Amino acid sequence: MPELPEVETIRRQLTATVPGATVVSAAGHPSPKFSDATKVIGARLTAVDRRGKYLIISTDVATELVVHLGMTGSLGLVRDPPGSLDGAHPWRRAWWTFADGRSLTFDDQRRFGRIAVVPTGHYERLPTLAALGPDPFDVAFTPESLHRALATQRRRVKTALLAQRVVAGVGNIYADEALWRAGVHPAARRVGLGRCSRLHAAIIAVLTEAIAHGGTRLRDYRSIAGDTGNHQFHLDCYGRAGLACPRCTAVLTWRKLDGRGTTWCPQCQAR
Repeated sequence: MPELPEVETIRRQLTATVPGATVVSAAGHPSPKFSDATKVIGARLTAVDRRGKYLIISTDVATELVVHLGMTGSLGLVRDPPGSLDGAHPWRRAWWTFADGRSLTFDDQRRFGRIAVVPTGHYERLPTLAALGPDPFDVAFTPESLHRALATQRRRVKTALLAQRVVAGVGNIYADEALWRAGVHPAARRVGLGRCSRLHAAIIAVLTEAIAHGGTRLRDYRSIAGDTGNHQFHLDCYGRAGLACPRCTAVLTWRKLDGRGTTWCPQCQAR
């Protein structure tokens, strides 16, 4: 699933290309997850923001087009006709054509993505978005806020990070990377303020570096420009089980933790 760096890469590309565009036609798959696409016909797109893994495109009619890529979703900007939803593009779930002839397309093979059009700032229809924790780059996300949030629950720290309420946008890849960098065991249930300070810094650093590299190449991830990112060449922990830890040379370990594949160093991240 695309995580914060991949979604932020797409947001930056959209910010450079779609504000000011007016939607003259649109289509959405009849599923309730995609049918809202047509509700922005006639609207002018004004800004592109991000909350966690959600893209939020503002319009000039006090509505927002909210897009979640799910596991296999991708957006594209094309000048050719976008095609019917059941034609040459079998995974196309929605498209929006602008007055200048360009079209923004949304393809999603597994249909775990989501499109919604809501009044600006009203996310009651999207409870996961409404309940998101602070963005990692928000001033509200501090070592103290992270410590308080983790102290109110008994879940394993990695599981808590993936739940999106402690901090928004961190998924499996970057949770493994940040926990490794901070020296925190992913199964720890109590993380003191000192370790939270290291984890806070690690989350921000790992995400910042991944954004600079255009994200991590996943099986289905593509940016607006069709790129896949190259942060996979800079990972220290995720996907490296059985290899030597870059910090201490112990063999990195892998197992499922609360249903999610997890890699860590048994020496650097001792419980």
